[in-house]
Amino acid sequence: MASSHSSSPVPQSNSSDAFFKKEMDATKHFRPVQSLPDVCPKEPTGNGGDPNNLCDSPSLVVDQHRWTIYHSKVNLPAALNDPRLAKRESDFFTKTWGVDFVDTEVTPSFYLPQITKEHFALYLQEISPREKVHERCKNICTPKDSFERTLLHTHDKSRTDLEQVPKIFMKPDFALEDSLTFNAVLPWSHFSTAGGKGNRDAASSRLLQEKLSHYLDIVEVNIAHQISLRSEAFFHAMTSQHELQDYLRKTSQAVKLLREKIAKIDKVMCEGSLRVLRLSLTRNNCIKAYNKLKLMATVHQTQPTVQLLLSTSEFVGALDLIATTQEVLQQELQGIHSFRHLGSQLCELEKLIDKMMIAEFSTYARNDLNRPLEDDCQILEEERLVSLVFGLLKQRKLNFYEIYGDEMIVTAKNIIKQCVVNTVSQIEEIDTEVVVKLADQMRMMNFPQWFDLLKNIFSKFSIFLKRIKATLNTIRSVVFLVLDKNQKTRDLEDTLQKSSAKESTVDTEVAYLTHEGMFISDAFSDGDLPPTVADTTSQRNPSPSSEPCSSDSVSEPECTTDSSSSKEQTSSSITPGGVEMMIGDDMKLTDLELVRLANNIQELLYNASDICHDRSVKFLMARAKDGFLEKLNSNEFVALSRLMEDFILDTEQICGRKSMSLRGALQSQANRFVNRFHEERKTKLSLLLDNERWKQAEVPAEFQDLVDSLSDGRISLPEKKSAATEERKPTEFLIVEGQKYATVGTVLLLIRIILEYCQCVDNIPSIATDMLTRLSDLLKYFNSRSCQLVLGAGALQVVGLKTITTKNLALSSRCLQLIVHYIPIIRAHFEARLQPKQFSMLRHFDHITKDYHDHIAEISAKLVAIMDSLFDKLLSKYEVKAPVPSACFRNICKQMAKMHEAIYDLLPEEQTQMLFLRINASYKLHLKRQLAHLNVVNDGGPLNGLVTSDVAFYTGNLQVLKGLSNLDLNMAEIWEQKR
Repeated sequence: MASSHSSSPVPQSNSSDAFFKKEMDATKHFRPVQSLPDVCPKEPTGNGGDPNNLCDSPSLVVDQHRWTIYHSKVNLPAALNDPRLAKRESDFFTKTWGVDFVDTEVTPSFYLPQITKEHFALYLQEISPREKVHERCKNICTPKDSFERTLLHTHDKSRTDLEQVPKIFMKPDFALEDSLTFNAVLPWSHFSTAGGKGNRDAASSRLLQEKLSHYLDIVEVNIAHQISLRSEAFFHAMTSQHELQDYLRKTSQAVKLLREKIAKIDKVMCEGSLRVLRLSLTRNNCIKAYNKLKLMATVHQTQPTVQLLLSTSEFVGALDLIATTQEVLQQELQGIHSFRHLGSQLCELEKLIDKMMIAEFSTYARNDLNRPLEDDCQILEEERLVSLVFGLLKQRKLNFYEIYGDEMIVTAKNIIKQCVVNTVSQIEEIDTEVVVKLADQMRMMNFPQWFDLLKNIFSKFSIFLKRIKATLNTIRSVVFLVLDKNQKTRDLEDTLQKSSAKESTVDTEVAYLTHEGMFISDAFSDGDLPPTVADTTSQRNPSPSSEPCSSDSVSEPECTTDSSSSKEQTSSSITPGGVEMMIGDDMKLTDLELVRLANNIQELLYNASDICHDRSVKFLMARAKDGFLEKLNSNEFVALSRLMEDFILDTEQICGRKSMSLRGALQSQANRFVNRFHEERKTKLSLLLDNERWKQAEVPAEFQDLVDSLSDGRISLPEKKSAATEERKPTEFLIVEGQKYATVGTVLLLIRIILEYCQCVDNIPSIATDMLTRLSDLLKYFNSRSCQLVLGAGALQVVGLKTITTKNLALSSRCLQLIVHYIPIIRAHFEARLQPKQFSMLRHFDHITKDYHDHIAEISAKLVAIMDSLFDKLLSKYEVKAPVPSACFRNICKQMAKMHEAIYDLLPEEQTQMLFLRINASYKLHLKRQLAHLNVVNDGGPLNGLVTSDVAFYTGNLQVLKGLSNLDLNMAEIWEQKR
């Protein structure tokens, strides 16, 4: 049967179509079954063996880069032209993708070639003989219409028969195991044996059996009919089975041959090379694994190493190690299961280090500030301080200086407390068991003891500030080093950015060579290597004698652990104290933050000065509660003021800024001292004036020495009386620059008081303005009070003088002149100690000088007025008659002699002459008026002769007086001029 089917072309048909086959040459037209794509890229497919036995089926070895029809995924024309649809559903795609989808022109695919008629030429040549055979065989076969009618009739009949079978038997899930299905096929009611229905039930059972047998017959007939219809296809399949086996045998032989050839090719050409590549890859992987394991071992030792560093307070090293390990975990060891918790552990460890550094810095600040205050101002453990500051900066703990500030406050309190305790313990008079509080114990000290205590406190504070300054300068130097490093890094980045444009060509060539898998040394010779590349190569291979850690096929970052694990660049810097430290690029602090931190540290030094001043002020106020400072005498307060001024200047020199709290306290105490100082001396002056009898006093030698010292241009009080001074007798006059000054005792003491004011200004410069005001007030008080007592005749009631004589007046004038003489000296003294903006206060001395001159002029006028009233009284009774000289002129000359005797020793000769000229002018006025009243004229008559004789007597007596011999009296003015 198989041979007949294979020898002649016999038309074969089945229920739907016919299959026609023509015997062909197996060696020529044999097309083996398409093989599956080869999924092994290591065994490429070759064309070994018979080329006729090879097929054009797709293969991943041959056609892996060529597009074939197997790459197509969706056949859009088939989807759009579905023949099963009743009508053209043109809105199948337009509903979603728009109306223009169907009408849009499709761009030709780049992967599909343009198909022309020439592509089908070979197919038409092969198919044309088959078409002719098909046309001949079509006449032999049964007509299609009759065959279809027979098939349709048979199909309708079998359908009618099958409709008799219940639908339950046709269900795909038909199973008698199901109780419902079983009850539907075999109802239990037909098998009931109860009552007299047994015969009827048996009949029903037989009927059911016959019905089921009938259904079985129908099914079997239809199955047999279907088998008969497909008998030809069955026999055809059996016939084709032998031919298919031949095809499979030949295909198997071709595949076997091809595989043998491929195996030979693989063994000869590929196996060795692939094995070399595989071994090289394995070696590289082993090196990578080794380096990775070595890196893991290093990372595994991170925590013990950090603990070791922390035990030696190497916080910076521990932080650098943690940062490096974190970077390695995130880059090179990412995904390692055994290290999944290490990152969080390192973060917690870093937080712990932050707390440890803050605690360590607090301990350092406490130890540094609380060590014994000696003259040594060296920094305590500078390396430790630098390490702590650098670590705190690295962790951005920029408020660490506040810890140092808090410790400064506590230490300043302890310094005062310790000084008080030490001083009290050395004083036997203070019983510490009875007086418990330190403040009360301090108030029991006398001034020398308390002064020594204050001096000790100030000295301790000075050393304290020097230590703080040295420590803060070290901290600021670290901050400035980090700032300098940031600036250098920024400059380097700018330089590299500028040079990158020039090196772009070389970078492109290097990138191309690296992408192509070449080495730079292979592409460039030593002479042709660009400078930039040469520098890069030298940086990668710093030592030509160093051995590579892997072969050329292994890239350098994979075989070097240090370079891949840590990419920080560090630079070495040396602090002013000589401590070397490493500054890394991971110090992520901006310049603004660093400058602000440096300013805050400098401000902390200023705060230290303020703290010392504030504590000193509290110490002073605690002692001043019982009015102790106000009870100090001038020398004690001056000593205290000088001590405080020296301490203020020392703190300003150390810290570079003025602190006003202690200066303000000193100024406040100085104001109280000035008020008390002035009130005491003003009260003293008032008592002296109230008891002054305005008589010339003897001048002790000490006052003469005091005045002589003023003539040398220096104002100072004598310290103690020497033995030679005590043996010297007092003098009648006070010699000032060659002039004699007759003074009263009050003025001598006033001069000493004035010098005390000036000396106090020298000792306490801050009170210069207050002292000037108080001194001007004192001088005004003396002027006004002396005027009230002498010119106002207040001394008559206060002291009990009988009258104010011309001698009292002249002595008062001379005392005022002495004070006026010293006012310019006092003014110059204060001017040298005032600020330029305070020079306006010197006008007080100008006003005082004017007031004193007015007072002196009033005294002179008073002396003239005394003689004027005498002249008016005597000359009003004058009569021109004998004898000559008349009694009136004798009385006048007598009074003039008394006046001269009273004032000549008190006033200088020039002032005496000026005074007598004014008296003579008054005399001439009254005499002229009386002569006019008596009608006596200068006519040479007897009356004129008598008057001329009296006037000659007056002139002679007046010129006989001392110092008045050359006085121009001009007595001709007594006569009326003839018109």
